[in-house]
Amino acid sequence: MELNGVVIEDTFAEGFPIWVSRVLITAATERLAKAAATEATGFACSVIMCPAEAGIEKYVSPAETPDGRPGYIIEICHPKKAELEHQLLERIGQCVLTAPTTAVFNAMGEDATEELKVGFKLKYFGDGYEKKVTCEECGKTLYSVPIMGGDFLIESKLGIKKGVAGGNFFIMAENNMAALMGAEAAVDAISQVEKTITPFTGGIVASGSKVGYTNPKYSFMAATTNEKMCPTLKDTVEGSEIPADVNGVYEIVIDGIDEAAVAAAMKAGIKAAVTVPGVKKITAGNYGGKLGPFQIQLQGLF
Repeated sequence: MELNGVVIEDTFAEGFPIWVSRVLITAATERLAKAAATEATGFACSVIMCPAEAGIEKYVSPAETPDGRPGYIIEICHPKKAELEHQLLERIGQCVLTAPTTAVFNAMGEDATEELKVGFKLKYFGDGYEKKVTCEECGKTLYSVPIMGGDFLIESKLGIKKGVAGGNFFIMAENNMAALMGAEAAVDAISQVEKTITPFTGGIVASGSKVGYTNPKYSFMAATTNEKMCPTLKDTVEGSEIPADVNGVYEIVIDGIDEAAVAAAMKAGIKAAVTVPGVKKITAGNYGGKLGPFQIQLQGLF
């Protein structure tokens, strides 16, 4: 199958279940809201070595937020529910409560299947001076925690649900710059798909690790390079998966609140990537169905 002259391989991206929370951070200015959201989603590319997977989902205008201020929705994900709660407490407590003028709202809405008492627990930072207040703009009940910069506001509970991690596709191009431009186009398109994130730096994976990871040369490593997908090794590695006319490869990894959202993001990203001159092929990574129950067929997206 081809899309805009680019080969779409007959394969699938293999996703696995992950707990996800969707959180809205607002502040007095867009810059301050984005700064807090960026800090709260740091060091969260992959749970292979990071303590969580996280990213900024989208900007929310003052007309759409509960308190009438600019904000950003972030998603934080972890395979274990207890660890997700721990990450929410740490990231919001250390990166958002400490940021100027911020407030935190549950953005999961009706998608949530459970709630965690994150705000209820963080209120104790107030050391007895915290109190319940009603948001005049939205009517929500919040905890108000006095800090030097005024009061930090947060909803008592944040919603969570089982989402999908590991949606992915590889952009293979005639050179590195074409692959990179295709990847950036893909990330831009995915940023318009709600309830999904691309957790890697800039949304782009430059160093994919082995698929079906077994028998590393360095047994002390948690993950090592996927040599069969490295363009600079295509002439020396047995079983290289890099076509002769490909010299640049980047991967896009997507997490989201459900399989439908991840599939929509993959479709949008691929449609954007194949418009870039020099992109030759789109493929995906999987473990033959051994990693997770979600198999998103590339060709089935179209």
